Amino acid sequence: MPMSARDRAAYRADNASDHKFLSDKERERIIRANLPNPNEIPTVAASKAQSQRRSRLGVRRFLKTQLYALVFAIMHGLFSLYIRIRQAIHIVSYQVSSVLYYHHGTPEYIRRDIIGLGRKPNHLSAILKAEENQRPKADLDRLIEETAELAAWCASAEIPMLSIYEKTGILKKHMPRVYEAVMQKFTFYFAGQHPSLLLTSPHKDAYSSPALAGDKHGHLKLHLISAQDGRESIVDLTRTLAEMSQRGKISPRDISMELVDAELSEGIMPEPDLLILFSPNVELSGYPPWQIRLTEIFCLQDNEGFGYQVFLKALRKFAKAQMRNGK
Repeated sequence: MPMSARDRAAYRADNASDHKFLSDKERERIIRANLPNPNEIPTVAASKAQSQRRSRLGVRRFLKTQLYALVFAIMHGLFSLYIRIRQAIHIVSYQVSSVLYYHHGTPEYIRRDIIGLGRKPNHLSAILKAEENQRPKADLDRLIEETAELAAWCASAEIPMLSIYEKTGILKKHMPRVYEAVMQKFTFYFAGQHPSLLLTSPHKDAYSSPALAGDKHGHLKLHLISAQDGRESIVDLTRTLAEMSQRGKISPRDISMELVDAELSEGIMPEPDLLILFSPNVELSGYPPWQIRLTEIFCLQDNEGFGYQVFLKALRKFAKAQMRNGK
C-alpha cells in the first residue's frame, strides 16, 4: 500500500536529522505499516510452475526451430545449386576452349594465338603444386613435365624469362632432370632449331645449352624458386644489413628501399610481370612476397588442372590490364 503523506513527512524529517527525530518504535511502526501483504508476494516456485505450465508442450519453440531449419535448408540448397551450375558451365567452357585453342606441339599455333595481343610479359611466373595423394616419384615426373611444357610455351610466345615456384623445393633438387626435360621438349616443339636455355636457381649452379651465345632462335631463362627464397631471404638480408651497419661497413642512411630491392632482385629474382596460378583461387603458398608488389596475378575460377588454355587466357588478360601503379 502507498505511504501516507504524514508518515512520508515524518520519515524524511527523521532522515534529515540523522535519525534523531523518531524513536525506534515509531520508525518500525511506519515501516511495518507500509510493507506489502505476504500473500501478495509471488514466490519463485509459483512463478516457475506457471512458466512450466505455459511451456510444457513447447509448440511455439518447436515451430520456430523448424522454421529456421527450413530457411537454412532452402538457402543452402539454392547456393549449392548455383555453385554446381557455375562449375558445370566453367568446366564445359574450359573443355571447349582447350579443344579450339590447342597448340598441337607447334610454336606457330602458339604465335598465332597471341599475335593480336598488345603486349606480353617480359617475365612470366607460375606456381606449381605437389600433390599429397600421389607417389613422390610420379608427382616429381608430373612437375618436371609441366615445367617443360610451360618453358616450351614461353619460348614459342617469345617470352624471355620464366620462373617456376614450387613450395617444397623438389624441382631445385633435380635441376639436371629439369634441364634435360626442357631440352627434350624444345626438340619436340622446334625440331633441330630450338631456342637456347639457361636454367638457374638461387645459390645453385646454372645449366645452359651449348648454343647460348648468339642464338638466332631465341633464348629462355628458366628460374626455379621455392618457399626458402621468400620470407627467409628477406630476414637474412635484414640481418646482414643490420650487422654491416653495426660494424660500420655501411651507413644506416645508405639502407633504403632501392638497396633492398636491388639485393633481392639480384639474389632471388626480379619482379615478374605476370603470375599464373593453375588453381581455382588465389593461393600463393609462401611465394616470395617482395617480388609480387606490382605483379598481375591470374587464375581461372573453378579450374583444377594444368592446361594451355589457362596460359593463353592469362596472356590475353594481361594484354588488356591497365597498369596504374597505385595512381
